[in-house]
Order: sequence, then structure tokens, then C-alpha cells
Amino acid sequence: MARVGRIPFWQWIPGRAWRIVAAVEAADEIPERLPSCGAVIVGSLQRPKWLAFDCPCKTGHRIMVTLDPALWPHWVIENEKKLSISPSVDYQTAERRCHYLVTNGKIIWVKDMEGRSRG
Repeated sequence: MARVGRIPFWQWIPGRAWRIVAAVEAADEIPERLPSCGAVIVGSLQRPKWLAFDCPCKTGHRIMVTLDPALWPHWVIENEKKLSISPSVDYQTAERRCHYLVTNGKIIWVKDMEGRSRG
């Protein structure tokens, strides 16, 4: 895994699948800018604590999900190359709701009760 400031240039090429682009030891080391479809692990691959990425709705908010099985809820990385995590990510504020799955490097938006995709 790349360390902060050393995300390889090829990770910045657009049109790639969602993937892990770096690992950092602490959350305050997460780069301000991440490549499109790039996620950062906080901790190590052997003992990951968090997964951080910019929301795919592209409005600028950052998502951090806990990977610690001692906490609830927690997420599990099922595939690192083409990122897959479970369960779904459901980010809600008064202004928006972003609910989606990250599966095999792709975002699958969850539709609301009226059948509209949110994001």
C-alpha cells in the first residue's frame, strides 16, 4: 500500500473501479484530496480500523466507516482490488441521503420507496 503523499500517479487516472489507494496509520493522515474512486485504509491491512473515501454523489463530503468488529455497526472489506464492502453505506443529513452499495469496484445506488435513486 502507498503511504500519504505517495499515491502512485496511475491511481489518478479517471475511469477506474473503486479501490484502496493508500494506507495510513491515523485518521488525521488521510490526504485532503483522493483520486476518483479511491479509498484509504486507516490502520494496516492486517488490522484495519477505518475506511475513508469521498462520497460517490460528488457533493464533497467524506465518508468514514469503521472496520473494527468490536464496534457496531461495522463494515467488512470483502474485496480489496475491486473494492467491495458490506453492509451498504447510508449517509443521511437534513439536506440529502446517499444510500449505496460498493460492490466489485462499482457503486449501486439504493432506490427509495418511490423508486428514485438518491445521491
